[in-house]
Amino acid sequence: DGDEEKDADTRRVKYTVTMQTLAGELSFDNMVAIFNKDEEGSYKMEWDSQDIFPNLQNTDKVRVVTTEAERGNIYDRNHVELAREGVASSVGLVPGKLPEDRSGALEQLAALLEISVEKIENALSAGWVRDDTFVPLHTVAKDAMDLKEQLLEIPGVMITDTTVRFYPFGEKAAQLTGYVQNITAEELEERAGQGYNQNSIIGKAGAERVYEEQLRPRDGYSIEILNEQGDVKQTLLEKAPEDGEDVILTVDITLQQYLYQEMEGDEGCAVAMDPESGAVLALVSTPAYDPNDFVMGYTTSAWEAVNTDETQPLYNRWLAAWVPGSSFKPVTAALALTAGTLDPEEDVENDGVSWQLDESWGSYYVTTLEDYPVKNLENALVHSDNIYFAKAAVGLGAEGFAEGLNSLGFGEELPFDFELTASAFGTEGKIASDMDLADSGYGQGKLLVNPLHLSSMYSALVNGGDMVRPYLTEGQETAYWKEGVFTPEASETVLQALYQVVESEEGTAHEAYRSEYRLAGKTGTAELKASQDDTTGTELGWFVGLCTEDTDRPLLITMMIEDVKGRGGSHYVVPKVMAGFDAWMLGKAPEFQAADTGAAADNADNG
Repeated sequence: DGDEEKDADTRRVKYTVTMQTLAGELSFDNMVAIFNKDEEGSYKMEWDSQDIFPNLQNTDKVRVVTTEAERGNIYDRNHVELAREGVASSVGLVPGKLPEDRSGALEQLAALLEISVEKIENALSAGWVRDDTFVPLHTVAKDAMDLKEQLLEIPGVMITDTTVRFYPFGEKAAQLTGYVQNITAEELEERAGQGYNQNSIIGKAGAERVYEEQLRPRDGYSIEILNEQGDVKQTLLEKAPEDGEDVILTVDITLQQYLYQEMEGDEGCAVAMDPESGAVLALVSTPAYDPNDFVMGYTTSAWEAVNTDETQPLYNRWLAAWVPGSSFKPVTAALALTAGTLDPEEDVENDGVSWQLDESWGSYYVTTLEDYPVKNLENALVHSDNIYFAKAAVGLGAEGFAEGLNSLGFGEELPFDFELTASAFGTEGKIASDMDLADSGYGQGKLLVNPLHLSSMYSALVNGGDMVRPYLTEGQETAYWKEGVFTPEASETVLQALYQVVESEEGTAHEAYRSEYRLAGKTGTAELKASQDDTTGTELGWFVGLCTEDTDRPLLITMMIEDVKGRGGSHYVVPKVMAGFDAWMLGKAPEFQAADTGAAADNADNG
């Protein structure tokens, strides 16, 4: 729209053009001449290049230049790089150097790269390809020397360096860092107007996805008019590139590596954190994948192998919720003490190693591994007595126990950068029977707990009853997710008993005892079986260790390993956790040897 100027045969219309471009909004004023062409008074526009841009001549060209920005790096707490720019090898073809009968060369190349001949042919037939053009086909690791030697024997093959996202610690931090890949058409549509284009790289998993907004680069663009000689005549609009922001995690990659290497070969997860501040120091899931393989692009056989692996290396186990077994007994104790339904000094008598509330339970009994004198709270934790904690839950009552669990954040999403599975109990948050209530008291029944959530619950024992909020990026202040979940007295009583679980020679975690530092802890072996009589079920092994006394490096480690039945139950887990504690508290690198599993426990519930 614009003003109009008239003379006898010509009208000149002033107008303003506004357009949205990659470089931003481009706006300019212009004038167009409209001529009277016939007797009926009709007007027609005489087209000229300057009607597009005022300074554009018919011999000029318009060019959009992209200046690529760099993605931010991911660092650990000591500024060790966890994700950065690296160099790989781009394998491609120069069409003019292919033999006259190229079918054999293409078949050989397709076989080595595990791609189809059709894909190669499609790439070679692109409109921009010339005889001397390098046509990239696949990216391989820089150190894949044997493969590259075979590829270079094929006429026409050329290998050049290319920059890629690189993960120096590979599998050891895979589920933590995640990986990036090219944006899909669907993602591009979802993020329309956010500065992405068809060539953009985007975070697909882990920290790369969670912190995409901070990490992602914003490319720069300039819109230029070139004269007939190809020189820049005018820059119409320019947008400077913006590199992505670096993300610094609270994780200590050395501790992360130690825990991963202790767990390598097992299916499990581990969480390490400062229980006083909430800073997360390690997040480990095993087995794992190499995120560099996603960046390079999986071959067909490699993708099939990782995707069909029964151990599920793509599965992030610390995001999930699991049956906690006896590792939950301290939580039950603290809830009952806080509610005033449990006297820690009372000797809770029981006849033998089995118990049921009444005859309505039929043939169902809660069983424990051993009988022992003076069944008070401390001894019950030292011996991991299922019956004691089943009775403690029943003493709270279904409603009281449910209220206690809800106060701890069950059924809620933990406020953490990663989306964790919420801990849950009962059926839709309700405990249906006394049997379910009793079983939940010692960490069985219909109870599922996320490892990071369990770590936060344990943190309340050293924070006067307040559950710390875990955090993963540097620069955050200590905050509490749930305050006053336990009384300070209840927290201290349970904590002192957990010291005895480690320090007492009869304690189920006595093998974790160290003279150099004081550790509180609790083992747990959770049974996964269809019924009480089922002997084919598997077991999850747990150990939670806690060290805050006389140290400026407080540490809590929660570890869970699947399928420990016949491997010592929770006793298979304890040495692996302690390798992490020794490395952190004493600066000792773990000795990576097969753990002595000891004898398998007869009753896994006793942890």
